[in-house]
Amino acid sequence: MAMIAIIQARMGSTRLPGKVLQVFAGKTALEHCVERTRACPALDDVIVATTTERGDDVLVDACRAHGWRWFRGSEHDVLDRYYQAAREARATDIMRITSDCPLTDPEVLSALVERYRRAAADYASTSLPRPSFPIGISAELVRFDALERAWRDDDNPAWREHVTPYIYRHPEQFSIVGLRCDGDHAHHRWTLDTPEDARLIGLLFDHFAGRGFGWRDALAAAEANPAWQAINAAIIQRRAPD
Repeated sequence: MAMIAIIQARMGSTRLPGKVLQVFAGKTALEHCVERTRACPALDDVIVATTTERGDDVLVDACRAHGWRWFRGSEHDVLDRYYQAAREARATDIMRITSDCPLTDPEVLSALVERYRRAAADYASTSLPRPSFPIGISAELVRFDALERAWRDDDNPAWREHVTPYIYRHPEQFSIVGLRCDGDHAHHRWTLDTPEDARLIGLLFDHFAGRGFGWRDALAAAEANPAWQAINAAIIQRRAPD
């Protein structure tokens, strides 16, 4: 039995190229994401899954430098990248994290694992039945056999790029549960996809000046500084296709 977090990462972002190597409080966004994910005690390992494109060689170099486990696969068929990485790692359960979430919170990850295990589910998400956490505080969990079924049966390239739509859009085939927080905080945007996002995330890290903090701490800081929230309020979040 192995629960493995797979963090997808690439340099080729269209709105903010190289975003995963943007530095906040002395560490790259990818470093923050990996370290925070590894702090979840339920996980047996963390893998950075990047692409076979030459531009992503720098991410493999970063993995080697930090001693992180890594995998290279398809740039656009991200479902295949996840499946092959999970298969190679002999994972029984896979947590999906995206590297543009440097504020990933291990307590939320642990709560998601508990919800998933308690329900004996095939799939669990922090975005179901609808998002309540801030954008950027998100994760998914899926059993390997469910991921394998999606990998085998999903013939929609747009869905495969987002990994899990086949699963959560077929609730008649899979046992699905969600995790919500108290209140609705989904209007806060802490994902890293634009220069405005980078500015806000930089302010949050600077506010804590190297001290450890969780998503609730960041929420208190953001709500105490309404001008920060306005920085990226106009950015439209990209969604998985219908």
